[in-house]
Order: sequence, then structure tokens, then C-alpha cells
Amino acid sequence: MIRKAFKFKLNEGQKEEYTKRHNLLWPELKVLLKNAGVQNYSIFFDETTDSLFGVLSVENLSVLQDLPNHPIMKKWWDYMADIMEVNTDNSPKSISLDEVFYLE
Repeated sequence: MIRKAFKFKLNEGQKEEYTKRHNLLWPELKVLLKNAGVQNYSIFFDETTDSLFGVLSVENLSVLQDLPNHPIMKKWWDYMADIMEVNTDNSPKSISLDEVFYLE
């Protein structure tokens, strides 16, 4: 299992809205992620910087490269674009993080 971590930034004052939207995550998006093999997906919030930190596990990293092409993923990005920093295609401005320590 490969663990992948990344960070992105929420617009100021949007923590509650971000949390609300994820608590109501669309069933079709859940299915897409599960079918791609995504497991143990968590997102954490840093109130001092409005940064989000995500970590997930997946068997094959190539499935993560395919997700941005899926219409449901693009629709989710459009839905979230008003509350976070995004690229021109509304994908989150995301920074991949390298793992430097893991204790099992």
C-alpha cells in the first residue's frame, strides 16, 4: 500500500463550509474514490494558516493520475472552487509532500 500526502489552502473563514460539504460528500464521488482503490483518506485543517493536509492510501499511484479526468471529480472541483485556492481548471492548488518518517 502506498501512502500519499498533500497540502492545499482553504480561503479564509471557510472551514465550516468545507467541513459541511465533505460531511455531505456525494455518493458517486465516494464510489469513484473507492473504485480507484483509495483507502484511509483523511484531511486535516491548520487554523493558523488555513491550510489543509490530506493523506490517503492506494495500491497504485497511477489511479490518482486518472481521477482528474473523471467528470464527477471535475464537477466536485467546480463545486469547491469558491472556498479554496484553485487552478484555472478549478482543481485544487495542491502540493505533494514526500514522506520522511513513518512508524507502523
